[in-house]
Amino acid sequence: MSGVDAIPTGCFVGGTFVDGGQGFEVLDKFHLTPAARVSAADAATISRALDLAAAYQPASGAERAALLHRVRDRVAERRDAFRDAMVVEAGFPMRDAAGEIARALETLKLSAEEAGRLTGEMVPFDGAPGGAGRIGFTLRKPVGIVVAITPFNAPLNTVCHKIGPAVAAGNAVILKPSDRTPLTANLLAECFAEAGAPDGVLAVLHGGADVAGLLLDDPRPGFYAFTGSTQAGRAIQARAGLRRTQMELGSIAGTIVLADADIGEAAAKCAGASFRKAGQVCTSIQLLLVEKRALPEFGDAYLSHVETLVAGDPAREETDVGPVISPEAADRIAALLEGQTLLTGGERDRSVIEPTVIADPDPLSAAATREIFGPVVCLIGVDSLDEAIARVNATPYGLATGLFTRDLGAAFRAADQLHVGGVHVGETSSSRVDLMPYGGVKASGFGHEGPARAVREMSEERLVTFTGFAS
Repeated sequence: MSGVDAIPTGCFVGGTFVDGGQGFEVLDKFHLTPAARVSAADAATISRALDLAAAYQPASGAERAALLHRVRDRVAERRDAFRDAMVVEAGFPMRDAAGEIARALETLKLSAEEAGRLTGEMVPFDGAPGGAGRIGFTLRKPVGIVVAITPFNAPLNTVCHKIGPAVAAGNAVILKPSDRTPLTANLLAECFAEAGAPDGVLAVLHGGADVAGLLLDDPRPGFYAFTGSTQAGRAIQARAGLRRTQMELGSIAGTIVLADADIGEAAAKCAGASFRKAGQVCTSIQLLLVEKRALPEFGDAYLSHVETLVAGDPAREETDVGPVISPEAADRIAALLEGQTLLTGGERDRSVIEPTVIADPDPLSAAATREIFGPVVCLIGVDSLDEAIARVNATPYGLATGLFTRDLGAAFRAADQLHVGGVHVGETSSSRVDLMPYGGVKASGFGHEGPARAVREMSEERLVTFTGFAS
């Protein structure tokens, strides 16, 4: 069981773990052996979770903040358990798991802080004709029930980015985590229970699309927060109807390196951002667009870093790149490599694919036009910044782009012309600090993570006015 046998395997409803319905196996992603059998939510369990969520009455902002701080403390105390769970069920190398935990602790802290300062604003009626004698202000009120549907590739921090702001805003949350990584979610639910969370504030329901469908068909949730594929996002959006959503979807993330950049620094940062979590990150570099006159120097430096990375068993301290999430995902990625010129990598052992760099793929090839979501980078020479911008903007996605240059004019031009949610100068597309707004455009979705933004999206604005106060 590799250290996960003590984790509850039921659904979390009403502060306890219950058997919901037919179970499913969770695999150890490296050994491809059963690690646990988790109970899926049946209709009765889903109905009970929704009933409790609908009855939940939020405490004050100060009390919600205190709860989130207590949850954070419990997560910190159980670092080893969270690390072991993610190594097994997500296939994360230990360093990636440790980074996921550190970021989740920060996300919970930021969410707690937002709970204590969520407020509206004054409306300047006196500045409008006929507005004299009126006073107005807005209140922020919870939307009620937030349904969070989360992915396998960030089974703790992305979950905290949904749950933390939702609770901070005064909502009840029903979490449907990925059925690939349910154990980490149950550990977090245990932390909520240990922190004294009231009944109804959090439920964790396991299963697949059928569970998500029942949660979408019920009229009571007021907000759906989803991270996952663009295809699944479209289906969720269609069923949500007029209810509000936050969609963090697919990506073909690019990073641009101009010839005037510090090539050594850019190569080192790009190597680090290409293969974290086996490349299964929405902002992992897929298109590495390098100005041609710098390509030989950059390519040598970049490959020298990539070729030091160790792929294999994520439980070993020296491992940098673990398995992708399933043999089927490995099959899909391997098919994209067929016929490509590889500068390094390409070897596969079951679900482990070595860090792989493709040399200048055809712009219309699948490797350049489909989201790979694996440890594969396309190294592409470009003649100019304009060409690089055009290559990024030609994709259907728009999540984030990195840019390395010393030219401020080029940096501002890229910031203005790149059609993406975030432009990171001096950093890669994968650059993220958990307090910042994080979201995409086009087929990468809409809405923002980052507790300060998300807590406002997960609340409603109510206008209040008073008349008859003229002096």
